[in-house]
Amino acid sequence: MENNLLPDPNVIFPVHNIKTVVYIKPTIKNKNIIVGDFTYFSDIDFENHVTHFYEFYNDKLIIGKFCQIAAGVEFIMNGANHQMDCVSTFPFYIFEKWNENAPSLDKLPLKGDIIIGNDVWIGQNSTILPGVKIGDGVIIGTKSVVGSDIEPYSIAAGNPAKIIRKRFDEELIEIMLKLKWWDKTIDEINKLIPILHNNNLEYVKEELRKIVK
Repeated sequence: MENNLLPDPNVIFPVHNIKTVVYIKPTIKNKNIIVGDFTYFSDIDFENHVTHFYEFYNDKLIIGKFCQIAAGVEFIMNGANHQMDCVSTFPFYIFEKWNENAPSLDKLPLKGDIIIGNDVWIGQNSTILPGVKIGDGVIIGTKSVVGSDIEPYSIAAGNPAKIIRKRFDEELIEIMLKLKWWDKTIDEINKLIPILHNNNLEYVKEELRKIVK
């Protein structure tokens, strides 16, 4: 297939005549935000939804391919955390004319990078907290607050978000994690779409076993 007929992950507006759905990757300017091909945001100005992102923390937001991020989703980075092992949590060192130097990073409650897998759907107005790891194929319910890791191919929701159930049985989850369809070529993915969008899961398992055997 000619290149000009293939989906282009570097196009900002991938839906004809709609300017509120964007592929995120070509819009990113912050070197510590890493987003995979074809991951989209149902809003504009994605980086404004990544808050408390201060350079001296050097934390990262890493999002895989083909993720679906609804409007109003917020990613809160480590800069939002305050020192909690003292009797006051007020960050005097941030503000002018207070007599306190900034603490060293080892004294702050750093949670690490936020890492989102591939083919993850994050529902509208959800919040992802520092250090969270969300596995491949996860669905996050609307208005959830995700403060702990979510296993691959789970459905999670609530505040704090809890796993409600696994999306598939363990065999199909194992097959999907081996398949890694998001790493295949566009032509290969196009051929897989009839399987990826078939809700007869026994048929899907049968067909995918032939591919990942």
